[in-house]
Amino acid sequence: MRNVTVALWGFGAMGSGIARVLLERKGVDIIGVCDTHPAKEGKSIYALLDIPQGERPEALVTGDIAALLAKKPDICVVATNSFVKEVYPKIMQVVEAGVNVLTIAEEMAWPSAQSPELAEKMDRAARAHGVSILGTGINPGMMMDLLAVFLSGCMTQVSHVRCERVNSLSPFGQAVMVEQGIGISVEEFNRGVQDGTLAGHVGFAESAAMIGDALGIRYDGFEQQMLPIITEVDRKSPHGFAAKGHIAGVNMTAQATAQGEEKISLLHPQQIEPQLAGVDTGDYVTLTGTPPVAMAIKPEVDGGLGTIAMACNMLPFVVAAAPGLKTMLDMPVPRCVMGDYGAIAFGRD
Repeated sequence: MRNVTVALWGFGAMGSGIARVLLERKGVDIIGVCDTHPAKEGKSIYALLDIPQGERPEALVTGDIAALLAKKPDICVVATNSFVKEVYPKIMQVVEAGVNVLTIAEEMAWPSAQSPELAEKMDRAARAHGVSILGTGINPGMMMDLLAVFLSGCMTQVSHVRCERVNSLSPFGQAVMVEQGIGISVEEFNRGVQDGTLAGHVGFAESAAMIGDALGIRYDGFEQQMLPIITEVDRKSPHGFAAKGHIAGVNMTAQATAQGEEKISLLHPQQIEPQLAGVDTGDYVTLTGTPPVAMAIKPEVDGGLGTIAMACNMLPFVVAAAPGLKTMLDMPVPRCVMGDYGAIAFGRD
């Protein structure tokens, strides 16, 4: 059974973290990385990660994605952007090279939620080229959507879904720090919310759509809110800094309603170094219905490691999947893949 060959597009906090985990797994080889950072280009990933190469094939960082795709990897992991419109051309370039795609772009967890036309184009292209596309991560992709769907399987009726994630942003890279407004002033935050340049958490619309589709909850209204978390002390994470009086995070909430009745509630306060404000992290799912279900995970599932794990664990299943644009509802139940990736990817009819 041959190994699964992987190309990585993006070698920041998440991309390099995915590489570290894949290098520990069986039946998988990284053949190269695309990243334009001048300090990384041309270098071996083993030198950048300070990991012995051993008998693994060499994997260099290049700014030329076309050259990397010309090596015909089985799959390309895209760990760059968050939004469908930004990652779409990259996905299409990979697909048109005949390579499967796994991306951690948040909106790709359910791309039809806000970009239905682009989702349809990606699906058509994937089918035409005989490859599959999956967007996944810890949130969206698991904690505030798929987990609620899974837990509903033991219920005979669901009238309301409430998902809350209180988490730390500290493990994430610079792109997330910018999206959340980490370190900016309150005035800058308010302007960013008003003019739409500040993203905050990306994925509420996608999580609500996944839950609604899976459970058959038809909602006709969707709203989300974004409030600042202002720090009272200086906070520093590996990729962000917030001085006292500035923004350390975002308190995001969203509601999906049907005829004015709230059907899905999403609550997601997230910040760097939450322990400095006495905040305990956790993940909570509350399903109202028969029988009622309430789940709590304390502390939170680590956002950085969780995203890395979801990407690595779903990777061989994407290679094995039938062609087309997929969501987590189409895939096997996520699990920690400790066995051979090649056996999963190629060992089926």
